[in-house]
Amino acid sequence: MIVNPRSASGSTHAKWSGIAADLRAHFGPFAVAFTKGAADAIVIAETEAKAGRKFIIACGGDGTINEVVNGIMNSGEDVELGVLPSGTGGDFRRSLDVPLGTREAAAALKNGMTKTIDVGRVTFHHHDDSEIRRYFVNVSSAGLAAEVIKRVKSQTVFDWLPGASLRGRANFAASTLQEIVNLDGRTLRVKFDDGEEHQLRAIAFCVANARYFGGGMMIAPEAKLSDGLLNIVNISDLTTARIIKKAPALYRGTLASLKEVKMTTAKRIEISAADDETEIHIETDGELPGKLPAIYEIVPAALRVRMPRVN
Repeated sequence: MIVNPRSASGSTHAKWSGIAADLRAHFGPFAVAFTKGAADAIVIAETEAKAGRKFIIACGGDGTINEVVNGIMNSGEDVELGVLPSGTGGDFRRSLDVPLGTREAAAALKNGMTKTIDVGRVTFHHHDDSEIRRYFVNVSSAGLAAEVIKRVKSQTVFDWLPGASLRGRANFAASTLQEIVNLDGRTLRVKFDDGEEHQLRAIAFCVANARYFGGGMMIAPEAKLSDGLLNIVNISDLTTARIIKKAPALYRGTLASLKEVKMTTAKRIEISAADDETEIHIETDGELPGKLPAIYEIVPAALRVRMPRVN
């Protein structure tokens, strides 16, 4: 088990004895490693996978899950992933239907079923302009969402709210409102699969393997974890007033009804700023690893995941 003690605004550390007891009640003794900083979970997961570990549980938020997935994928080993939610976002656990409560989630992990899912892979530029590659299981995007997440990570104005999920949603919503006041769409160069490169306007360009991001926003309602496709959602120029008015559509999964929203699917997407001097950041599973240009690819049937059993 790989645990991020700082997840859920530090409450994972405070509640660890109870979390461990719930897991031990279903699994008996287990090995645990605590992360101390960024990318620790990648190193731990890769090391344990190469050492022969066959089942690794990520305890934390979507960022922790992302790091564990990257460690498993980097190892090249056949390792099953489990998710024990303890973060402020919890978007990937929504797509898996993993219960939010630790006791219920532990039971679902013990008695669940194994499903093989797709994984997204993105090659992009790090902030120092070196080229790197990351895997993602949820959503990666360029534009507004990256700026919102940057703001979310710099302020936690709703930490007083009860419940990590509620805090995550409130912080994301507040940061979104602050960002859209000075909203500015960007022109992108995009190529889908073997098609021709073309330009499009975007305030948010999302590449989704799963349905949710931003603490419960159903950005890609048609996305499936095992269809061999990435779902692309492009939100073009929307006025600030219209975004505020239509915000509930993000949570209901009805964005497709807006004329400013276009959706499609692809296995490979190449994306860059139309103006090479414009710097556009990307986010991946809620983390901020770098910037455009980027190449997105689907890696089909790449990861085994423990999910609640379907009755």
